[in-house]
Amino acid sequence: MDKFITHEGLVAPLDRENVDTDLIIPKQFLKSIKRSGFGPNLFDELRYLDHGEPGMDNTKRPLNPDFVLNHSRYQGASILLGRKNFGCGSSREHAPWALQQYGFKAVIAPSFADIFFNNSYKNGFLPIILSELQVARLFDEVRGFVGYKLTIDLEKQVVIAPDGRAMGFDIDAHRKYCMVNGLDEIGLTLRHADKIKAFEAERLARHPWLDVRPVVVN
Repeated sequence: MDKFITHEGLVAPLDRENVDTDLIIPKQFLKSIKRSGFGPNLFDELRYLDHGEPGMDNTKRPLNPDFVLNHSRYQGASILLGRKNFGCGSSREHAPWALQQYGFKAVIAPSFADIFFNNSYKNGFLPIILSELQVARLFDEVRGFVGYKLTIDLEKQVVIAPDGRAMGFDIDAHRKYCMVNGLDEIGLTLRHADKIKAFEAERLARHPWLDVRPVVVN
């Protein structure tokens, strides 16, 4: 998992409430067990004019000119701005995967569905809660200024607007530690690899019959 300390990025506004996980990454793309390749199908239903299926060449599909992520001014955006209850619906880690693989580092909204919120942190994707008033102002500013960027300082827990305005946000101390240090649950466990190996060696010395190896028959 990559470390997240500070990030400055172009902002893309997705002005709709209750964005569910099936809208973020539709169910037909969940068949793959690989943890890659979901970015081209992010918001597939909104992004393309046809119906997407796994294996299609997305570069040849007709784009929806009205969808915000297809507008030239938002190409390369790495911060998504959303409305309340973002990430509602069914549980799927593919949702933060798709957002990350598209190029987003964080999403800012007034509220999130709990499962999406938790899955995001587990995958190094930062969900930031700001007030509805703050988010509404950001939507106005993003629309009003081409190339609008925000800076996220996770260590200081602030989102900084181009005018220098700093908007604080809360984050659990353990989650912050994991994000800043780039540690997912496996990474947290591997910090204790030496202790784990020592424990296994000691247990095997006391109980050698546990070292059961398969018999190879020629």
